[in-house]
Amino acid sequence: MKTFSATPADIEKKWIVIDAEGVVLGRLASIVAMRLRGKHKATFTPHMDMGDNVIVINADKIQLTGKKRSDKNYYWHTGHPGGIKSRTAGQILEGAYPERVVTAAVKRMLPGNRLSRQQMTNLRVYAGGEHPHEAQNPEVLDVKSMNSKNTRS
Repeated sequence: MKTFSATPADIEKKWIVIDAEGVVLGRLASIVAMRLRGKHKATFTPHMDMGDNVIVINADKIQLTGKKRSDKNYYWHTGHPGGIKSRTAGQILEGAYPERVVTAAVKRMLPGNRLSRQQMTNLRVYAGGEHPHEAQNPEVLDVKSMNSKNTRS
């Protein structure tokens, strides 16, 4: 029995839309990362971009468990001496670009290599409920119904 290794001709990419309203951030990010890598497919090949195109809507209505909204910090450095800065998850979610919280969570669940950077281009995150990808006829993936722990009231 030979091990199956996918070639570019074998790859079929679908479009998936996920509504993030009321969904816990980490659980959503792990599902999205799995879909981006293609690990949900029986033909998964680690060195190929097998994953689907994922659209996440309502990223501004994502939920965080515990006190993470006020205690979880996102750090960056300006490049100047003493230039470390930080914002809490709540400040980012209430700011101009709340989709960055979801993007960062998914990015950190992928391996840090060239392939995962290529796979991140298949992720589109929108703060509101609208997206410009209706022409691709995306399938709806209901993350809330997968597990009762995926939602937070």
